[in-house]
Amino acid sequence: MKRLLSVQDISCFGKCSLTVALPIVSAMGVECAVLPTAVLSTHTGCGFRDYTFHDLTEDIPQIARHWESLGLTFDTLESGYIGSAHQAELVKALFDRFGDGAIRVIDPVMGDGGNYYAGFDRHFTESMKELCRGADVIVPNLTEVAFLLDMPYCPDADEATLRALLPRLCEEVGCKAAVITGARPDTERQGAVGYIAATGEYCFAYNDHVDGAYHGTGDIFAAVLSGSLTRGMSLEASMQIAVDFTLDCIRRTDGDDAHYYGVRFEEALPGLIGRIS
Repeated sequence: MKRLLSVQDISCFGKCSLTVALPIVSAMGVECAVLPTAVLSTHTGCGFRDYTFHDLTEDIPQIARHWESLGLTFDTLESGYIGSAHQAELVKALFDRFGDGAIRVIDPVMGDGGNYYAGFDRHFTESMKELCRGADVIVPNLTEVAFLLDMPYCPDADEATLRALLPRLCEEVGCKAAVITGARPDTERQGAVGYIAATGEYCFAYNDHVDGAYHGTGDIFAAVLSGSLTRGMSLEASMQIAVDFTLDCIRRTDGDDAHYYGVRFEEALPGLIGRIS
């Protein structure tokens, strides 16, 4: 059985980061090990207030040392939300320690809608760029592309613009492949556009666009992409499976006000299992 390590925070309630990565990757037939960077009572969006937050930065090196003593290895290393520049440095060291022969997938979570998430700034971007250097795949949204390339945020980037940005990401960040999420080639479709630096190949994955904002869908996309790559699928095939599954989760949640805090991904898992089988 293939083994994937997911490094990101965990919210005890809410559907994002490790709360979605663990069940999704496991459902895909990949063993999922986890390294929580922080524990929160809920996630920080959707109007949640007074949530608890416990930082686990100091635990990261201790966990790594224990795993090393056990001789653990991983087929894929994936990271999502990382809370500080120091954590980014520790995760980079962790990935260097266990990265021999592993696929490295980095979701450089920093912001959305053209703005940084709380607590992040230009200094954090530089730390994230260092983490992304040497990654097999990075998965930024359009806001994070702007931060990584130190350029204005372009929410309406067309396909031609994305084609121009992707090689720049690989060259300036130093990753082997880049996938930009939230791509809109027209008003009817949405998905992701990718680029593989070694071959100059572009990859496209689209499906229907659904209006609205749905929390945690970026984490879901990254989990499915990472799980598919771990199973040996191509980047383009992995992107399409991730786009289709994310849309299925959204459709099952659209109009359900009771799930304002996340999508009903659980109901979509049987379809995902059938797709990859």
